[in-house]
Amino acid sequence: MSNFVLTKQHLWEVLIFCFNWKKSAAEAHRMLVEVYGDTPTDKLCREWFRCFKDGDFIVEDKPRSGQPKKFEDKELEALLEEDQSQTQEELAESLEVTQQAVSARLKAMGIIQKQGN
Repeated sequence: MSNFVLTKQHLWEVLIFCFNWKKSAAEAHRMLVEVYGDTPTDKLCREWFRCFKDGDFIVEDKPRSGQPKKFEDKELEALLEEDQSQTQEELAESLEVTQQAVSARLKAMGIIQKQGN
């Protein structure tokens, strides 16, 4: 049994190979599903093929404007340990994320519940 680990980098390179063989994004997606099973969506394959058609073959994630900053639960917990009376807006400002991101994380952590519960 192979201990090959499928990575995003590998998938990107396979898609470039398929693109250069003049396969369509749909054909490439079907091939990936047949070989690997769990693959990127057909929509994502089409998006990558659009990039290839535009001459963009860089197989690395690019920073995106508006991409949410990631934060760890322990960062949020540490802020709450300092002062539990902080608002979600204050926590968001400290973590440099949106209030919605803080709210979602607090709900996932079981610290707050949906309104009415």
